[in-house]
Amino acid sequence: MLYGKKAVSFYGLYDRRDKKSRNMYNEVDFNKIDLSLAAPQEEPERQYYFIAKCRETVQELKQEAGRELTFHVETFGCQMNARDSEKLTAILKEIGYQESEHEVCDLVLYNTCTVRENANLKVYGHLGHLKKEKKKNPYMLIGLCGCMMQESHVVEKLKESYRFVDFVFGTHNVFKLAEILYHRLASGGQIIDIWDSTEQIVENLPSERKFPFKTGVNIMYGCNNFCSYCIVPYVRGRERSREPKEILREIEALVADGVVEVMLLGQNVNSYGKNLAEPMSFAELLKEVEQVEGLKRIRFMTSHPKDLSDELIAVMAGSKKICKHFHLPLQCGCSRLLEDMNRHYTKEQYLELVAKLRRAMPDLSITTDIIVGYPGETEEDFLETIDVVKQVQYDSAYTFIYSRRSGTPAASREQVPQEVVKERFNRLLAVVNEISKERTARLTGSVQEVLVESIDDHDDTMVTGRLENSIQVHFKGSKEDIGQFRKVYLREAKGFYYFGEVVQ
Repeated sequence: MLYGKKAVSFYGLYDRRDKKSRNMYNEVDFNKIDLSLAAPQEEPERQYYFIAKCRETVQELKQEAGRELTFHVETFGCQMNARDSEKLTAILKEIGYQESEHEVCDLVLYNTCTVRENANLKVYGHLGHLKKEKKKNPYMLIGLCGCMMQESHVVEKLKESYRFVDFVFGTHNVFKLAEILYHRLASGGQIIDIWDSTEQIVENLPSERKFPFKTGVNIMYGCNNFCSYCIVPYVRGRERSREPKEILREIEALVADGVVEVMLLGQNVNSYGKNLAEPMSFAELLKEVEQVEGLKRIRFMTSHPKDLSDELIAVMAGSKKICKHFHLPLQCGCSRLLEDMNRHYTKEQYLELVAKLRRAMPDLSITTDIIVGYPGETEEDFLETIDVVKQVQYDSAYTFIYSRRSGTPAASREQVPQEVVKERFNRLLAVVNEISKERTARLTGSVQEVLVESIDDHDDTMVTGRLENSIQVHFKGSKEDIGQFRKVYLREAKGFYYFGEVVQ
């Protein structure tokens, strides 16, 4: 293809024979892309082309408006969505929009979640407000993407009741933002581009970090577990692992740009690598990541208990960089319900995994996810969950009331009355909070390493950072501390955080 052959020379891209750790996007000169040619078919060159096309159109709109055009990306849901939003933000900046902290601007993009019903309701509430604002601003565009958009009934509702929404896309084609936006700018009509699935992973697109010194790195996409309560496999698709060389290339580039901590992200990182042409275990990937010079901390999320290997525990125990913090979702302490949830482990097997982790790493912090009110849950089942919480002694737990999701097996089962669920939820929360306070307090009086993240929200003479176990610490400091590691004496535990003092 003519365009593809010319692209390497006039994009200024690296020679594809050169396998050094370089990001192709960083070498792109968008001003040199010949827009008189047809769009290339290969990715990411196709998206570079549409970024350039959008830049041209947005520049014309700015001249017409007599001002800069602004955008705002609002993220709902998990860290996978947050990472996607960093990419969306960078693409919009490259196109020529300026970022705004406010939703009332020229382009609003909601990156949605659909794990629980209230997430959907929040989005509809935001849209109702924006409809009025859009009437005041002829340049305003509204976009929706993410997990919620993968549900067909949501898309139908948008077509019928939210015609003022300009463009809609899902989880499988997040990388196509520039192309979708260009078609909306060119046509003036509503653009809906939802893919049912994909095997494609597009590398080397723009990305912007929330923090210059830490970030998430996707190592895989999708999920194969099909837990009976969960919509994620239906909206995120089947598991697709990134090639290890691409992950390492990205991390090396990030470290060269000042990153000292990475969070490896996947719906189930423990099953990483199973679908690669040359399979690699997650433990093997971690060993490779640890070799990256300049990287200080490695985190990962989320782990499924059914895939937690002895190899992973051994690698983690012997590592100097992997944080001694393990997020191990329980969901429920009743073996009968765990089987119905399609979780593939029992209460006893889960407790044995925790025992293995603690034998290998006595100082390990363990956090979890727990659902209250799963269909068919009895008082005895609920007390089984309380029993696990007391035995494990979690550092913290994300507790959720079961949310019925259309299309999942659990949605058709007999639901627990809401008044019963809420009462149980409050009882669980009280137990979790009490244990969390005790676990936090155990480090009082010790000196720990803290990665400083920001100026304190309530006192600008103080800074806020995180321990290896992710607990926050507040202490006297300045903006010069941000992004640095500090040795801090933990003077006082305040339930779920510490006040401390820097040790000279």
